[in-house]
Order: sequence, then C-alpha cells, then structure tokens
Amino acid sequence: MYIATMKRKTLVLGASLKTNRYSNIAIHKLVDNNHGVVAIGLKKGNVSGVEIQTDTKELVDIDTVTLYLNPLRQQPYYEYIVSLDPRRVIFNPGTENSEFYQILKTANIAVEVACTLVLLSTDQY
Repeated sequence: MYIATMKRKTLVLGASLKTNRYSNIAIHKLVDNNHGVVAIGLKKGNVSGVEIQTDTKELVDIDTVTLYLNPLRQQPYYEYIVSLDPRRVIFNPGTENSEFYQILKTANIAVEVACTLVLLSTDQY
C-alpha cells in the first residue's frame, strides 16, 4: 500500500477509479514522480496504492490541490479547500472557475490554470 510520506502533499479532488480519467492518470504520475498524494472522489477505491476517500477529512501539509471537478461541483468544497491552506490550487482543463479564483486569491492561495499532467511531464510541477 502506498503511504504519502512526503511532508507536503497533493490532494487530487475529483479522483476517479476509471483508468481513462485524467484524475486517475494524474495520481499514477504523481506517485511515479515521488509526490505525496491523497485523493477524494465519489467512490472509494485504490489507485496506484492511493486510497480514494469519499469524505472530506481534516488533512495537514497539503501543498497543492489539483481539481478534476467542474465549477458547479467545486462549490461545496470552497470552504474545505481554503481551510486546508494549500500553497496553490491547480485548475485543470474544464475546471476553470473565476468565482473560486477570487475566493482563493482573497485567502492568499495561488491559482494556477494549468494541466497537472503537462506540469509533471515538463518538470514544472
């Protein structure tokens, strides 16, 4: 079983067990690149040794939240994400959300409109 041992971790929000989903691929690539990973999705399961949780637990040392939820599905997570005090939130293609950008900027959390997979493959993560 994979255990996130890195001090600062990435939260994959919108994690999927389906192997063709970008969130699933991102978990594999994050693990392959030795990033600590935690994941929240609709269904419990395991991806690359990372347990997907279905509820919002108190997490510590979250450096990055990478979103795989459309803007409407993000709304219930606004306060939760801000409470984690991540350094940044990555809005992957299809997750762009100007309302949430403003909330994050007010909380001094960096907003990146980018693709996690591209960032990882180009050593910019």
